[in-house]
Amino acid sequence: MDFNDIQNAWNSEKTDNVVLPDNLEKINSANTPLDKIKRNLRNDLIAQTVAVVLIGASPYMHGFPEKWIVPFYLLFSIFFAVSIYYLIKLYLFYRRLNNITLKTRDSLYETYFDIRLNMELYKTIGFALTPFLVLFLIGVLYHKYSMKPGGFQLTDFSNGQLTSVFVIVVFCILFMGLSVDWTVKRFYGKYAKEIKKLIDELREE
Repeated sequence: MDFNDIQNAWNSEKTDNVVLPDNLEKINSANTPLDKIKRNLRNDLIAQTVAVVLIGASPYMHGFPEKWIVPFYLLFSIFFAVSIYYLIKLYLFYRRLNNITLKTRDSLYETYFDIRLNMELYKTIGFALTPFLVLFLIGVLYHKYSMKPGGFQLTDFSNGQLTSVFVIVVFCILFMGLSVDWTVKRFYGKYAKEIKKLIDELREE
C-alpha cells in the first residue's frame, strides 16, 4: 500500500466520533456535576434504606397493639416490595455512573439520558410510595393519641371531622409529591442541566 492508498483510507474513515482536544476538555468537565450526582445518589441509597428499616420496625418502636401488627405488615409488604425494586434500580444506576468513562460525545449523551431516565423513575416511585407513607404516619399518630387518657377513637369522629381528615390526607399526599419533585430537581436536575449545557455546546461546534 503506497502513500496515496493510506491517505484515501484515512479520508474514508468516519470522523463523527473524533474528539478534538478542546471538546475532550469540555467532556471531562462533565465529571464535576456527575460526581455531585453520584454523591447525592449514594446518600439517597443509604437514607432510604434506613428509612425502610425504621418504618418496618415502627410497630415495635411505638408499641402497636397485637391486633394492628398483621394489618400493618400486610400494608408494609407492598411498600417493601416497591421500595426494594426501586432501591435495586437506584443501586444499579449508581454502579453504572461509577463505571462510566466520559471520553467521547456518545458516552456523554448516553450518561445524560440515563440520568434523565432515572430522575423520572425516582419521581414515579416517590409518588407511588407517598400514600403508604401518609397511611403509616396516620397510623402512628392515631395510635399515639388514642392511647392517651380520654384519647379519641374512630367512632368519635363526626362527618365534618372525617371530611377534614380526608382533606388533610389529600393535602399531605400533594405536599409530599411536590417535595419529591423538588428533591429531584434540587439534587439531580440542576446537575443534569449542566451536562445538557455541555452537550448543546458540543453540538454547536
